[in-house]
Amino acid sequence: MTKWTMGLLVAGLALAAGQARADDKLLGIVSISATEANNARYILGATAAAKEDGWTVSVIDAAGSADQANSGIQNFAERGAGAIIDMVFPYSSIGAGLAAAKSSNIPVVTWGGGLGGTVAATNGSGAEIAKPVLDLMAKDLAGKGDLLALTYHTGEVCRNREVLMDQIMANSPGVAITKNEVRIPGYFEDGAQYANAWLASHPSGDKLAIWGCWDDPAIGAIGALRQQGRDDVKVYGVNGNAQAIENIQNGHMSATAWEDSYTEGYQMVKLLKDIKAAGAGWTPKAAEVPAVLVTQDTVAQFIKDHPDATGK
Repeated sequence: MTKWTMGLLVAGLALAAGQARADDKLLGIVSISATEANNARYILGATAAAKEDGWTVSVIDAAGSADQANSGIQNFAERGAGAIIDMVFPYSSIGAGLAAAKSSNIPVVTWGGGLGGTVAATNGSGAEIAKPVLDLMAKDLAGKGDLLALTYHTGEVCRNREVLMDQIMANSPGVAITKNEVRIPGYFEDGAQYANAWLASHPSGDKLAIWGCWDDPAIGAIGALRQQGRDDVKVYGVNGNAQAIENIQNGHMSATAWEDSYTEGYQMVKLLKDIKAAGAGWTPKAAEVPAVLVTQDTVAQFIKDHPDATGK
């Protein structure tokens, strides 16, 4: 081997080693919808913490596809990422990605994806955050009327919220529930379309409500209500994005549960240092951040307490 060839080989090995060290500080984020307001807030919080701790953040938008989520996690595993965050996809739907991460000794944490498999930590659990809104909705309906539930089954968060809704509304057998599943992308449009169809068979004067397993489908439904001049339908969402807070201010939405997803993202990244230091000795845990119920009666004080929540 010539000195010139040996020099190239050594340089190549040094470059590869440098790349491996750089990748170990790569934080891969796989989001179900990176542009959705609550997802975007979580990513902002995670990115802020990552910057403080020396991580480089890379985000993959899986656009609602579990197949794309698995591919995204596998991609980060191949790149030698130091850690991976799964946003909303249930651990049971990302088995291939979790296996790839495990084989590379890369910890995976979830936002709303639940604990299971090889997941190291989770927060943003759907049912816990939705409970205050669902309890209020059941109280407002008082055991009778009609409810349109806008659901989504690909994400663990909405699945869990729907299960909790069923459990709570089981105590109100006089409420007739219609369920329609929205798409990602397309949730605003689907919310409006399903609301229009439901309203056609539900004249004003009845006790009526629409619930979205997160705010955006419910906001789409509000568009249909306003177009038809219907102010007799109570609307409930979950997550507390800026549009939802504004709709509550304006009297178009009854309530939402504000999820502090920025703090959830920030705290999850801060937890990664402990997870990686513990290695095989780490015990999986939930690191939840409590939700805040926001109604037309409390929205003014809420905005004073959380001025950033309005996005202004």
